[in-house]
Amino acid sequence: MSGAVASYDLVLRGGSVLDGTGAAAVGADVAIAGDRIAAIDRVPRGSARQEIDVAGLTVAPGFIDVHTHDDRALLATPAMDAKVSQGVTTVISGNCGISLAPLVPRGALPPPLDLIGDEESYRYARFGDYLDALDAAPPATNAACLVGHSTLRVGAVDALERAADESEIAAMRRALGEALAAGAIGLSSGLWYAPANAAPRSELVALAKELGAAGAIYTTHMRDEADHVLDSLDETFAVGREASVPVVISHHKVLGRQNFGRTLETLPKIAAAIAAQPLGLDAYPYIASSTVLRPQNVPLALKVLITWSKSRPEAAGRELAAIAREWDVSEVEACARLQPAGAIYFMMNEADVRRVLAFEHTMIGSDGLPHDVHPHPRLWGTFARVLGHYCREERLFPLAEAVRKMTGLPAARFGLAGRGRLAPGAYADVTVFDADAIIDRATFAAPTTPAAGIHLVLVNGEAVWRDGAATGARPGRALRRQHMQAEQRANQAAS
Repeated sequence: MSGAVASYDLVLRGGSVLDGTGAAAVGADVAIAGDRIAAIDRVPRGSARQEIDVAGLTVAPGFIDVHTHDDRALLATPAMDAKVSQGVTTVISGNCGISLAPLVPRGALPPPLDLIGDEESYRYARFGDYLDALDAAPPATNAACLVGHSTLRVGAVDALERAADESEIAAMRRALGEALAAGAIGLSSGLWYAPANAAPRSELVALAKELGAAGAIYTTHMRDEADHVLDSLDETFAVGREASVPVVISHHKVLGRQNFGRTLETLPKIAAAIAAQPLGLDAYPYIASSTVLRPQNVPLALKVLITWSKSRPEAAGRELAAIAREWDVSEVEACARLQPAGAIYFMMNEADVRRVLAFEHTMIGSDGLPHDVHPHPRLWGTFARVLGHYCREERLFPLAEAVRKMTGLPAARFGLAGRGRLAPGAYADVTVFDADAIIDRATFAAPTTPAAGIHLVLVNGEAVWRDGAATGARPGRALRRQHMQAEQRANQAAS
C-alpha cells in the first residue's frame, strides 16, 4: 500500500497469506475495516486500531464446512465451538434430506429426522421463519441453508413407503418454492434413508426443476454407496441433467469390505460427468461413517460404536459387540433394544478415503452430528485433520491445495459471494493457524476435544476464537441466496 495512511480496525501483520485459490502463499499484512478485507499488502504501522503479530503463521480464508447437520446447533449452541475451534466460519446446513424447516410434525419423527433434533425442535412451518430465527439470535458462524427432501416428504406425504402422488409433489413444490423465495440455497436429498427411499427419480426431478430458475443447487446422499454405488451415481447425474441444476454428491465413499478399492471406478466416472455437467462432491477424512443405528449396516462394518440411544442412554460411546455380549443376545437383537439410536460404522478403506480427498474436485465437509451424545470425532476434528494429518504428515496435497478445498472451491460451488477468498473487498472471514502444529485432537474415545494449532478465527471481521478459546462474539449471518446472487452480479459488473 502506498500514499496516505488508511484507518483500519485490524491489521494481521507479517503472516503467510493463502488466498484460497490454490495459489502459493505470499508474505503480507491483512488489513480489515468493518466486516471486509481492506488491503493485503505491506501496511504502515499505526494505521489500525488493533494490530496482531501473526509472523510464522498462515493466514487463510475462514473454512467452509459444506456438509453439516448444524440446523439446530446454530440456535441451541450458537457459540458453535465445535466449528470455530477448527477454523470454520461458514456452515452449509440441511444436508442428507434433513432440515429443521419447513415442518411442524404431527407425530413422532421418523429417523433420520431425529438426528438433528426432537419433535420440539421442528417448530418452523415456513423456511423463512427458521432464517428469521437465525437473524434474531445470530450464531458465531455464517450459515447457508438447504431444504431437506425428507423434511418436505414428512410434511406432505402420508405414507412414506411409497412414491408421492401428483398432489403431494405439488405440495412439496410449493413448500420448496417458499423456501427458495426466503433465501434457501437449494434442495438436499437422503435417498438411502427410509423417508425418501421410495421416491423415484421422477419425484426428485420434479422438485429439482424448481431450483434451476432460482439459481439454486441440489445435493444428495445417494441411494446406495455400497454394492450399487455406480447405479446411484448414474441416477445422481441424471437428476442434474434432467432438471438442469448443479449437483453435489454428499460425503462420497464406498461402503463395505466387498467394495474396498472401488473409488478406482467411481472417481473416473465422476470426473467424466464433471466434464459434461455442473457437478461437485465432498468428503470427510475418516474411515468411519455415522448415522442412525440400522441392523442392515452392521454386517458391512468392522466395528460399530453407539453414539446415542433414547432407550438405553448409558450405551453411548460403547461398542455394539460388547453390548450384545453383555446382554447375551445377537447384535441384531441389541440393535432392536437400543432403538431409537445412532452409531458410528467402521466400514471404509483408508486407500479409498485418500483417493477421494486427493481428487481435485473434492470439497471438505465434516458431516458431524452435534445432537449426538457421543459424536463422531469428525464434528470437532475434520479440518485440522485434513491440514495436519493428510496435508502435513502424509503429504497428500500441498497446503495451498488443502486450503482451496476448504475455501475457494466450496464458495464457488455454493455461490457464497465474497467468501472463501482473501482479497480486498471480500468479507473478513479469516482463519490464522500454525501450519507446523495444526492437528485434530478429537478421537473416537474423546470426540469433543478441540483441535490444536488454531490461533485466531474472524467471522465478518470479529474474533470468535482466539488463543484456544471462544470469545463469546456471535457475528454470524444467515446467508440468503438472493442477497449473495445480487452481490455476485455487482462484483462482476464492477470488475
